[in-house]
Amino acid sequence: MRELEKVYDPRGVEKSIYEMWERGGYFHAEPDKSKKPFSVVIPPPNVTGQLHLGHALDNTIQDILTRFKRMQGYSAVWIPGTDHAGIATQIRVEEELRREGLTRHDLGRAEFTKRVWEWKEKYGGRIIEQLKLLGSSCDWARERFTMDDGCSRAVREVFVSLYEKGIIYKGERIINWCPHCVTALSDTEVEHEDEAGKLWHIKYPILDGSGYVTVATTRPETMLGDMAVAVNPDDARYSWLVGKTGLLPLMDREIPIIADEYVDTQFGTGCVKITPCHDPNDFEVAARHGLPQILIMDDNARIINGGKYDGLDRFEARRAIVGDLEALGLLDKTEEHAHSVGKCYRCGTTVEPIVSPQWFVKMAPLAGPAMDVVRDGRMKFVPERFAKIYTNWMENVRDWCISRQLWWGHQIPAWYCAKCGHVTVSREDPDRCEKCGHTGIERDPDVLDTWFSSALWPFEVFGWPDKTPELEYWYPTMVVTPGYEIIFFWVARMIFSGMEFMGDVPFRAAFIHGMVRDDKGRKMSKSLGNGIDPQEIIDRYGADALRMNMITGVSPGSDMRFYPERCEAMRNFANKIWNAARYVLMNLTDDPETGLPEAPEPEDKWILSRLNSTAREVTENLDRYELGVASSKIYDFIWDDFCDWYIELCKPRLNSGDSPSARAARRTLLYALSEILKLLHPFMPFITEEIWRALPRGEGGDAPIMVQKFPEFDAALHFPREETDFGRVMAAIRAVRARRAEMNVPPSKRPHITIVSDAPEAFEAGSAYIARLAGAGGVTVSRAAPADLEGLVSAATDSARIYMPLSELVDLDAERGRITRELEKARAELERLEGKLRNAEFTSKAPQRVVDAERARADKARALIANLEASLSQLPELF
Repeated sequence: MRELEKVYDPRGVEKSIYEMWERGGYFHAEPDKSKKPFSVVIPPPNVTGQLHLGHALDNTIQDILTRFKRMQGYSAVWIPGTDHAGIATQIRVEEELRREGLTRHDLGRAEFTKRVWEWKEKYGGRIIEQLKLLGSSCDWARERFTMDDGCSRAVREVFVSLYEKGIIYKGERIINWCPHCVTALSDTEVEHEDEAGKLWHIKYPILDGSGYVTVATTRPETMLGDMAVAVNPDDARYSWLVGKTGLLPLMDREIPIIADEYVDTQFGTGCVKITPCHDPNDFEVAARHGLPQILIMDDNARIINGGKYDGLDRFEARRAIVGDLEALGLLDKTEEHAHSVGKCYRCGTTVEPIVSPQWFVKMAPLAGPAMDVVRDGRMKFVPERFAKIYTNWMENVRDWCISRQLWWGHQIPAWYCAKCGHVTVSREDPDRCEKCGHTGIERDPDVLDTWFSSALWPFEVFGWPDKTPELEYWYPTMVVTPGYEIIFFWVARMIFSGMEFMGDVPFRAAFIHGMVRDDKGRKMSKSLGNGIDPQEIIDRYGADALRMNMITGVSPGSDMRFYPERCEAMRNFANKIWNAARYVLMNLTDDPETGLPEAPEPEDKWILSRLNSTAREVTENLDRYELGVASSKIYDFIWDDFCDWYIELCKPRLNSGDSPSARAARRTLLYALSEILKLLHPFMPFITEEIWRALPRGEGGDAPIMVQKFPEFDAALHFPREETDFGRVMAAIRAVRARRAEMNVPPSKRPHITIVSDAPEAFEAGSAYIARLAGAGGVTVSRAAPADLEGLVSAATDSARIYMPLSELVDLDAERGRITRELEKARAELERLEGKLRNAEFTSKAPQRVVDAERARADKARALIANLEASLSQLPELF
């Protein structure tokens, strides 16, 4: 046992505590058949990343769950790692090269890749060190990187296996192209934004001179690649046009007028220009009608195959084309038009749909099993509403474009033969064509989508494709904790990859959290200047305050607003715990007794029972991933029950020397504090460890708190009568204090209090506490109200009416108004609760515990109303 410093300074202890945990190997776990397994894999942050509040929330959630299960006796492992982040990392290194006056092409692929690895070794560990500042209890001995040797081997095995099954293929398809990043993007990497644009109506001459066909487009520059005009076969307005030939303005190319059901008769003019190389729907129409294709943009979105417009940027070409059409009298009209525009998720550039030879994953054979496991409950989403969002997306998913035109990443293991054109896809680097034996083979220059390797994360980190003890023991993992914005990027892909290669789900639950926004509800961004650096918060308030702020009140799946001032409130909470611990330690003897008291008094039974109930509820909440609810319950118990009530109740006993009552109080205080620290540890690991090290050693020995046993419900410590009775006494004390404060009654006034209740025993047993803590000169308990209520002021709880002779200090009219206001408020609350309980939708669909809790609140409201009405009726009339 040692004395705690007067003031808790997190900066002085957090680093040394974390180093102690690491030195002791307390984060490390091994497969242990004598224990239940618990595993979670970190959503690997980009190697370019820096800790932001989203990381802080995500990793606080994972750390709470891991520490909780570790303390429950599980062999709990949390696998850390980072993602190579293909586009982001390559861009970062290319920016460095530009400052040196170089490009990656000046270096060549091998030298550039070497340069990226050097950058990764220099800067890639920054976010790992920041995660340690947060208190993350990852098994750092198992840290992985998505391009380490093991992950690279897993990626190659998956690619080749899917290729051999015909699930991976190469083909020319319409893909999303970012002209800035100069690479293909998958559908999930395109973010759609509504923009104010224009709808240009362009007249295409009919070759036989019978007039014009007018089309409407938001992208007039793509007309250079038009190969047809289409109308709906059921549109009587244009049936006469089908089979005729039009003349493409500006290019003078003859194009057919065709009929296709794809055409929406309600959009624009009902006539649609068909540009096969630059629109996914047009590509399908062209395939059905056997139309040729002309690509009219290069990788940088500059015009090619466009006559005089060649070399122009697409938007420059748009302006020139519109001007030329207007000069020729072929621009019928221009309308303002709001429409959705696809943007690159990485750089924000408008994405261009183009036809390009790329590698794809067929999604149809993978999507079915991935939906089945959610529908049959083998894997659940928390909250459940995200299951529907997930299955809706999977039902409509298109083939996944997995090739990227980058140099940094997993290079596609495909080699092209210069002699016969055969493609060799191999687990090992070949030295000749597998078909003809020619040695002139060249590897595909593209790399795989970063998410391809991330999709394998839950099993590749445990050594797959080898059958390792870790893989056998810890797969499937228990839970993954992503934000809702990466359900399609990552969660869906992990699920179908796990089903395909492991035959089981990658995790039993996906606990989805929302986005962290600023205090005004805005997304944090550089442009708004509203970003908050978690490291600055940690430096100022400590990691525990940040963690508790992030998690308290958080609702799964919902966005949260971050209020920096709440970190100050959580620092105050830390100080409250610290001061309570100092008080307990200062009141222990030199040779303190540990364990439960032998002869507990009523208030000891009350706090032990409340602690016991809180432990059970918190465990249930954590098992249901209700982390915000759990943290709020711990906070309320520590602040209210333990600090504000129990310590105050104990003070007279602690001043009674070495009496049995004093010894029982000391043992109860020490036991309760020890269990409180264990309950709180997953949420606030640093301060709980620091206080734990100062406590007398009991059953836990010298081991740190992080490996102590998490509190469990103990039937022997369940004292429901004491819990109920003390709850009533506390409510009475609060009611008296509130009335005194409202009436500005000075502490020197100690009126006699009369308590009227149908349960008088509780108040009789607690009369001494009421007298001391409510400032009463005496306490009388009765089942009947005083015969003469003249000059008495009342207060009410759900189990008692309380009368005080303070008529000379109170305005009776004001008193009547106060009770009336309370009564109106209580009636409104009861009406709300009864309305909720009358709602069959609520009572049939809400969990039974929630319905029961609402019914209990309604019963309390009715009891409060009855007491307030009685108090109102007994006020003396004013004349």
